[in-house]
Amino acid sequence: MTSGRVNPQFRLEDQGITGLGNVHYNMIEPALIEAALRNGEGDLGNGGTFLVTTGKFTGRSPKDKHVVKTESVTDTIWWENNAAMSPEGFDALHDDMLAHMQGRDCYVQDLGAGADPAHSIKVRMITELAWHGLFIRHMLRRPDAEDLDGFVADYTVINCPSFQADPARHDCRSGTVIAMNFDRRLILIGGTEYAGENKKAVFTLLNYLLPEKGIMPMHCSANHAKNNPVDTAIFFGLSGTGKTTLSADPERTLIGDDEHGWSDRGTFNFEGGCYAKTINLDPDAEPEIYATTRKFGTVIENMIFDPDTLELDFKDASLTANMRCAYPLDYISNASKSAIGGHPKNIIMLTCDAFGVLPPIARLTPAQAMYHFLSGFTSKVAGTERGITEPEPTFSTCFGAPFMPRRPEVYGNLLREKIAKHGSTCWLVNTGWTGGAYGTGSRMPIKATRALLTAALDGSLNKVAFRKDDNFGFEVPIEVPGVPPVLLNPRRTWDNPESYDRQAARLVAMFADNFEQYLPYIDKDVKAAALG
Repeated sequence: MTSGRVNPQFRLEDQGITGLGNVHYNMIEPALIEAALRNGEGDLGNGGTFLVTTGKFTGRSPKDKHVVKTESVTDTIWWENNAAMSPEGFDALHDDMLAHMQGRDCYVQDLGAGADPAHSIKVRMITELAWHGLFIRHMLRRPDAEDLDGFVADYTVINCPSFQADPARHDCRSGTVIAMNFDRRLILIGGTEYAGENKKAVFTLLNYLLPEKGIMPMHCSANHAKNNPVDTAIFFGLSGTGKTTLSADPERTLIGDDEHGWSDRGTFNFEGGCYAKTINLDPDAEPEIYATTRKFGTVIENMIFDPDTLELDFKDASLTANMRCAYPLDYISNASKSAIGGHPKNIIMLTCDAFGVLPPIARLTPAQAMYHFLSGFTSKVAGTERGITEPEPTFSTCFGAPFMPRRPEVYGNLLREKIAKHGSTCWLVNTGWTGGAYGTGSRMPIKATRALLTAALDGSLNKVAFRKDDNFGFEVPIEVPGVPPVLLNPRRTWDNPESYDRQAARLVAMFADNFEQYLPYIDKDVKAAALG
C-alpha cells in the first residue's frame, strides 16, 4: 500500500525494494507529524512543534562511518580518515537491512541537495521513522510538486534505526553503521536515531562529488549584505563555534547556516533548513532562532520540557548539551529566497579555543588562511559527538574532518585557488575562551564578537592599526570601536602573563606537531606560514 501527496512514477519496487509495509511517499509536514504521533515517536509541542528524544545516541557517531572500498574510489578516498568496508560486507548489510524492514512502514522523501540547479543532486531518503522524514524535509531542498513527477534519485539513503549491524558479517565496527557505497549510489544508516546522521551523510556525499567539478564544498554558514549578494561572507567552523548564531545577522541576508558550495558562479546553500543548537538559547541575543522553537513543524530534539505546559527548558542539559531544533530556512525572516550568493568577499574561520590563547579576531594572509584551514583548530563542544562531555581541543582539518572523504589538500588547494581568483579577505575569529583556559577563563563575549565581525564585514576593520602576533604571525587589531582594547590582546586578559606564555607555547607546539602530516603536500609559502 502506498500513500502520499505525490505518488512518484519511480517507486521503491523499481529499486528492487519489495515486501515493505505501507510506503508513504512525499508526505507534507502535517501528515508526517500526524504519522509520527500515531506511531508514538514523540509529542506535539507548543505552536505545533514536534518534541522528540533520540535515545542512546544524542550526537553523531563518526567512528561508525564507512566507505565501501571499490576500485573506482580506492585512489581518491582519504582512508586514514574514512574506515573502509568491503563490497561483500556492504551487500550483506543491504540485504539484511531490507530483510529487517520487511512488513514495516517506511517514509520516502524525494528531495534536492544544492540550491544552484546547475550543481544540485536528487536524493531519495527512505526512513523508518516518520519524524526523520520531517527532519530531512526541513534540511534538504523541497522540489515543487510538479517537479516530483518522474523523479529519479541520483543517490538513495536508507535509514533504519531499529536495525543493528553485525560487525563480523557486515565488516563494520559496531551495531551502529553509516555506510557509503559510491558505486551503488547508496547510503545505509542503522542503529542510531540521531537525525543529524541523515544530513551529514548527504554532506559527505557532496564533499566527494563536487571537487571533481571544481566546486569547493564547505562546512560553513553564509550571508550577504541586504540587497547585495556580491557582498557575501562565509563562516567556517565545527558545531558549537557559532556558525548559526553569527550568520543569523538581522542586518544581513542569511544564505544558510551549515553547508555550502563555492562554484564559478558564486556561493550556494546545499540545504533548505537550519539545525541550530538550543542550549542556553537567548531570546534577546538570538530572537529569530528562538522564535522557531514555537513554530509549526519545527523538530525539537533532545530538550527537556514541562509535561503540563510543554514549555522548553533551554538550560537543562540532562539529556545532552547537543539539544537542537530543525526548521525550514524560510522560518528566518531575513533568509534568502534563492539561497545563492556571490563569491565570498570575506572568509571567517571560527575557532573555539579552549586554551584561551587566540585573540578574538586576526587577519590572515592567503598562505596563513590555508594553514589554519588545513589545521582546523577548535574545541569539540559537549554532546556534538558521542563521549564529548566538556570542550575538547582538537584539530579537525577543513573545519569538518568527519565529513571529508578526500585528502585535506584537495579542499585546501580549492580554497586557495578561489581566494586568489576572487580576492577574498580572510579572518580567524575565536569564539572560545579568554582570560584563561576552559575552567578558569570565560567565554568570549558575543557582543564583542559581533562588533568585530561587523567591522570586518563593512570594511572598517581594515582601516585600523594592527600588530603582528608573536605566536602565530597573523595580524591583530590594536583598537576597535565598541571592543575593550584589553580583549584584543589575550595575554593582558590573564591574571598571570607568564602562565599565558606557557599556554601559548604549548598551543604553538600542538599546531606544529599536527601540521607535520601536511608538509609533503603543500607549497613553500604555506610551509613558511606553518613554520613561522
